[in-house]
Amino acid sequence: MAMTMTQKILAAHAGVESVKPGQLIKVKLDLVLGNDITTPVAIKEFDKIGVKKVFDKKKIAIVPDHFTPNKDIKSAEQCKCTREFACKMEIENYFEVGQMGIEHALIPEKGLAVCGDVIIGADSHTCTYGALGAFSTGIGSTDMGAGMATGEAWFKVPEAIKFVLKGKMAPWVSGKDVILHIIGMIGVDGALYKSMEYTGEGLKNLSMDDRFTMANMAIEAGAKNGIFEVDDKTIEYVKEHSNREYTVYTADEDAEYSKVIEIDLSSIRPTVAFPHLPENTRTIDEVGEVFIDQAVIGSCTNGRIEDLRAAAKVFKGNKVNKRVRAIIFPATQKIYLEALREGLLEIFIEAGAVVSTPTCGPCLGGHMGILAKGERAIATTNRNFVGRMGHPESEVYLASPAVAAASAITGKISSPEEVAK
Repeated sequence: MAMTMTQKILAAHAGVESVKPGQLIKVKLDLVLGNDITTPVAIKEFDKIGVKKVFDKKKIAIVPDHFTPNKDIKSAEQCKCTREFACKMEIENYFEVGQMGIEHALIPEKGLAVCGDVIIGADSHTCTYGALGAFSTGIGSTDMGAGMATGEAWFKVPEAIKFVLKGKMAPWVSGKDVILHIIGMIGVDGALYKSMEYTGEGLKNLSMDDRFTMANMAIEAGAKNGIFEVDDKTIEYVKEHSNREYTVYTADEDAEYSKVIEIDLSSIRPTVAFPHLPENTRTIDEVGEVFIDQAVIGSCTNGRIEDLRAAAKVFKGNKVNKRVRAIIFPATQKIYLEALREGLLEIFIEAGAVVSTPTCGPCLGGHMGILAKGERAIATTNRNFVGRMGHPESEVYLASPAVAAASAITGKISSPEEVAK
């Protein structure tokens, strides 16, 4: 039976020759991931199962990234619980403050995800690793607890939408603009419990950072996962970051898709998602005059080195508007250090931005960037739901790092073409 990329990976991990959409299967896991919010709940479920140790201490990763460095007593207790469990179970991939980063940037960087893996994580943006040709998806803490105990998980095999990418992006257009364009086109439920599978000659014009961003936001279209066809760029990245063996799965030529959508990358303009859904998109030419109070550049979606370089290119020689708070979060310590050595942090600080340790804080309205009533933020994060970054009557606009930087300078949502010197 002909299969898609995702279906082939799931079949292999279920130990069967083929699978079909809607089929329930049990698969073996290559990695189980949790953070400081979801892991404590998973630990309680793990304890209920009654096992004394995890299925494989090398195949579990725990990253305290949401409320760390701890913002209050409750978050400190959460992290203490997580830390003690990781120590007791001898979890090899536990990343404490100083080693940690935002989980979905850290996992590929550490070589813990490679082509052909099946990865579950108690965080909805676990779908990020599809950029490497892996099947990765977010699950609940109960499934995380069971996964840590057994090394297995149940899935319903998803249908797939095939996205055929063509052409090359224009200057100042990035993977963030592409995925916002796609979500604006199909809607936040346009890929509900489906696999978003990317292929086409346009792939070669997308960097790995572009792909991580696009796979990261598959969940914002309702997808079970996003996955990219493996090419030379993928293999180069995997070999650079990991010494693990990997398997490349390609879709059969006659694989069935619920839809096939062609995307001309050259036609995409910088894109902004207005409140309060990621599907509420407009191109930069359609934005009008929208003043902002805060600009956030970072997160698991856009805190990688290419994102920081794009922002620095705009900030260089400019100043943050006096009405705006510009906050920048490199996604990992390694990225932070790389940005430091390249002089990017100096550019940000001289422009009047503040640079923070890696954290998810402002993205989920947790800390280090909360919005007050009536305030507006432009952010390179992935969600702009009501109250996402603070007060229920605040607003979040999603954009690329270049657009966010330009907006921080002008005080209103602006194109980087107008600002960069």
